[in-house]
Amino acid sequence: MTVQKVRKKKNGQLVGLRIRKLRKERALTQSELALRVGIQQSDLCRMETGEYKVALETLFKILAVFQMNVAEFFEEATPRHPSVDGEIVELLQRLGEREKEEVREFLMFKIAQREQKPALAAPELRAASAETMGRDPGARFGPE
Repeated sequence: MTVQKVRKKKNGQLVGLRIRKLRKERALTQSELALRVGIQQSDLCRMETGEYKVALETLFKILAVFQMNVAEFFEEATPRHPSVDGEIVELLQRLGEREKEEVREFLMFKIAQREQKPALAAPELRAASAETMGRDPGARFGPE
């Protein structure tokens, strides 16, 4: 079995195991949950063991029965690894106030760029960013 197949199987099992855990916490049998969701009990069993992938539509129906959203479902199901966002926050906390302001301005620029808006044309922003990057304050970011 290839590494990719093993990962897919583990991800499928992760979802299935989470469904099983939540079902048992709610004292539901496979038959009861399957009936509420509108699937066969044997299919639910195979989903819980990772033999079948859980279709998104089926997962949403299961979450409705459990009265939870997708974020809540995956919150405990995913291993605790530092996310990129968490890493950025940690790095940001190590900066001084001026450096944090520079990062904020850069993020504002990147968001504007992504939204295809003019590159935050405020003169003070251009000047501050240019100073930070050793550029001419009159120059604009990115291609003209």
